[in-house]
Amino acid sequence: MARTRGADLLSSAGRVRVRSVALPIEHGVWGFWLEPALLGLLVAASGAGVALVVAALAVVLLQTPLSLALGDLRRGRRSPRTALAWRWAATYGGVVAVALAAALVAAGTASILVPALLATPLVALQLAYEARNRGRAFLPEAAGAVALGSLAACVALAGSWGLPAALVLWALLAARAVPSILYVRTRLRLERGQAPPSWPTWSAHGVAVVLVAAAAAGGVVPWLATLPYLVLGLRAVLGLSRRRVSVSARVVGFREIGFGLVTVVLLALAFATTP
Repeated sequence: MARTRGADLLSSAGRVRVRSVALPIEHGVWGFWLEPALLGLLVAASGAGVALVVAALAVVLLQTPLSLALGDLRRGRRSPRTALAWRWAATYGGVVAVALAAALVAAGTASILVPALLATPLVALQLAYEARNRGRAFLPEAAGAVALGSLAACVALAGSWGLPAALVLWALLAARAVPSILYVRTRLRLERGQAPPSWPTWSAHGVAVVLVAAAAAGGVVPWLATLPYLVLGLRAVLGLSRRRVSVSARVVGFREIGFGLVTVVLLALAFATTP
């Protein structure tokens, strides 16, 4: 009977590990990591950059088990899930340490981490909301997405870009992330039969287009860089209009990943074709 209980516990632990401990619940977080990782490597690929991308992925994965483990610790609760959470947190933490060390050795300088250090307050803000079980609110979600965008700047620095140009890359991703989060949240509310206002989303996309166009006019970014923001703005107008076709949340999420990849490819192309 003891063996049966042990087998049941292991089986239960395996299910917990797969479903809710080792992997993030929110599907959108994959896009928030993939976009800066891909953009950084497309414009300035390097061995140190690859190591940074791996470290960032481990940080993204670390958040879920660490939050669960710390939450259980705060409540004085210990269960099989708690032990698994600590185990996965330690595993991901080890990957972060090894990958960061490899990146620093390959780059030969710690300056590649400057954008990540600048993003620390945004990470702290997100974690503060997570601790109060409010991590799905707009502010922490936007803060986390913008913080992850710093990965592109770090990879660019590792690929011999200057700091100002690398920070511009980060700003471009922020101009993509914040309006898109507003769009997805509003679109999902519409699909649930609610009636949220669309003007904040449309305004955010408009501001993004204006800012990127102003940067292009000032010679900071190529003019082609404005194209993906016009595409995203059109997507927001049509997607929140009465003519939209109702789809599931999963479809909205996958489409947004697609728009993100298109944005990254167009931005990379813009920088690649500019002397």
